[in-house]
Amino acid sequence: MLLGADVTQAQIERILQNKTLRLSEVQRRLLIYLAERSLAGEADDLKEYTIGIDAFGKPSSYDPRQESVVRMHVARLRLKLAEYYRTEGALDPIIVDVPKGGFKITFEPREAPADPPATVVVETRRGWIRKEVMVAASIVVLLAGVTYLAARSPKAPTPMVEASPWSLELQQLWTPLLSPTRPLVVCIANPSFGTASGAFRLGQFLGPRKPDLLVTQGNQLSMPEVAMNNIVFLGPTTGNRQVQSLPIDQQIVLEPNGIRNLRPLPGEPAFVSDRSAADGKGVEESYALISHLPGLYGNGDFLYLSGNQPASVMAAVKVFTDPMLARALVASLKIPSGTMPRYYQAVLRVRSMDEMPVDISTVFHRELSAASNASAKP
Repeated sequence: MLLGADVTQAQIERILQNKTLRLSEVQRRLLIYLAERSLAGEADDLKEYTIGIDAFGKPSSYDPRQESVVRMHVARLRLKLAEYYRTEGALDPIIVDVPKGGFKITFEPREAPADPPATVVVETRRGWIRKEVMVAASIVVLLAGVTYLAARSPKAPTPMVEASPWSLELQQLWTPLLSPTRPLVVCIANPSFGTASGAFRLGQFLGPRKPDLLVTQGNQLSMPEVAMNNIVFLGPTTGNRQVQSLPIDQQIVLEPNGIRNLRPLPGEPAFVSDRSAADGKGVEESYALISHLPGLYGNGDFLYLSGNQPASVMAAVKVFTDPMLARALVASLKIPSGTMPRYYQAVLRVRSMDEMPVDISTVFHRELSAASNASAKP
């Protein structure tokens, strides 16, 4: 379907006025530049060097091989657009995107939904907020900035929709946690951007596969719930007595300014430190800690996706929901026999802009012994 120039231009203007991009002059300028070139049919000829010169005012000596400013900002713009269409632009008639692998802006009309959205039902039980959510919608809702829970009732009719990609590596990471005999709880350390957005992404990903998914805040997690459920914990565990009381013998721990490697192997750092951008606007570097551990008394599974920065928490979530990132993590975790360890810890390096991860890589990891964890003293 061909879209008129007035329609596409109106959509660009609508995006430029939203709060996500309104405060970022660089992103506004980049979006306008790429949209103009795309609408003029010149996007296929765009090169990283050209964008650096025209859109960012780089000198003629600019070398994209030495400076990745264009790739960083295009990746950031792509994330900003995705964020916009999840929030303010959820009902916009035109979807604007920058597909990976190029710099061309695409304009696609939004398909009309086949059925009206399902009614949301909320009920309260033991301090939890339970919510019925269709697979076609997100299953995590933040309530009053304090407590929220999402669960899709197995009795409710759901439209047939395609689930998120489910690769072999994602299956290897999630199978222990998606036990048919134990409910899965996503526990949020606090309702910051990293944990709330991470829970939202997990809800979308897990909804079709775990109908009884629950989400709660860390200070509402009781010990009986710890004992009876598999748990995914987002964010720092500092101050959470239920989580800290678990018999966990960690080899890598999260500290306020970075991650401590308690038993560094040759060539490994003893500590990796989070680093903020000097001007507050450039690329930040932080670290995320992924820990898959046995539950209370050795029953069930705990997955900690921890970090001191919102971007590091979101990066850990992305690794567990993105097939390519999951493949890289599983490849690094595999033991000599070629299998995945059941319990492990892994440290990720996260480069981010405006609290959005743009580059994620594994730094080091550990295979953990189930026996040592089960016998560790709280």
